[in-house]
Amino acid sequence: MDSSEITLEAVSSISAISAAEWDACANPAVDSGGPSKPYYNPFVSHAFFAAAEASGSATPRTGWGARHLIARLDGEIVGVVPCYLKSHSQGEYVFDRGWADAYERAGGRYYPKLQASVPFTPATGPRLLIRDGVDRDRIGTTLASGLMALCNATDASSVHVTFAREAEAKFLGGHGFLLRNDQQFHWHNAGYGTFEDFLTSLNSRHRKAIRRERREATAADVTIHRLTGADITADAWDAFFAFYMETGSRKWGRPYLTRKFFSLIGESMSRDVLLVMAKRNGRWIAGAINFIGSDTLFGRNWGAIEHHPFLHFEVCYYQAIEFAIERGLKIVEAGAQGEHKLARGYLPQTTYSAHYIADPDLRRAIADYLKRERAYVAEVGRELTEAGPFRKAADEA
Repeated sequence: MDSSEITLEAVSSISAISAAEWDACANPAVDSGGPSKPYYNPFVSHAFFAAAEASGSATPRTGWGARHLIARLDGEIVGVVPCYLKSHSQGEYVFDRGWADAYERAGGRYYPKLQASVPFTPATGPRLLIRDGVDRDRIGTTLASGLMALCNATDASSVHVTFAREAEAKFLGGHGFLLRNDQQFHWHNAGYGTFEDFLTSLNSRHRKAIRRERREATAADVTIHRLTGADITADAWDAFFAFYMETGSRKWGRPYLTRKFFSLIGESMSRDVLLVMAKRNGRWIAGAINFIGSDTLFGRNWGAIEHHPFLHFEVCYYQAIEFAIERGLKIVEAGAQGEHKLARGYLPQTTYSAHYIADPDLRRAIADYLKRERAYVAEVGRELTEAGPFRKAADEA
């Protein structure tokens, strides 16, 4: 039995930890679930957090004050939780404003709270980042306890671990956290060789609709371009940022990410980025940014300065599916919400989060709410899956 002491520390910047130490925990060389292929999630990489913080996107000024929790064993970093002390509930995609309003009406103070997540990114991934070769249960238990202690030390009302993997959320559930389920729409690769192979798995009505949408998306002399790595020029980043600002301003009022953020990921993560861009009359008119993991393509932001029928579906959904098939990726995560994705082959997928609520009265009220919410999410997922576009046994070939 290892009697070495585990020590915990919270740091106020990703720059306090070396990229090598962080990434050894975030993206170990070999995933425990699959020895044949290294696991990689771009959103938990040191480079992504460094870009978010150094660009001014996730900083105390914007309500994201880093409190990354670090576990050391014999002086070596063996576990990390990316964590932020927050003064609001924006940019999270797991909505708790109702909890905050109810608590504050009752005389409590909901903010600050701790958010263990990737800023502005509703993508599933590890949240208890643990180095290979150590006792994962021991380190995980220490990190879970450390989050509760950090909650008390920062006078926070709660800790929210969002878009965690299912097993990780349930692990935290066994250590005093409340479990919450939500729903996204993901595309799953059933070993398709081409996009046409995927279409043959759909019923006739949806096959025809998708073919028509793809034709009409580019009917006005629009061309589609996929850019990765060195092909993503400063001109392409400038154009995409303009799309992001235009669309984000209409959706959110104030977009979260700065232009510098995109420059930084262009410098450090360009091989992990897929920009799908649309051009007409010699200028970029629309685009979507995706991040490439070892088995998943993560669709993120979209924007446009010209609007053409079905161009959004082509740039965001159909191009992502084609790219995933070509690369042999298993999943396309298309971001938050959107039942319109169902007709395009993206099926309901349960997402998981875990919540530590310090106040026992608030905790009891939220626990009761979450029990009913989980049942509702499960039922909606079943109904939507049944209504999906894929051929049933009785459908025509």
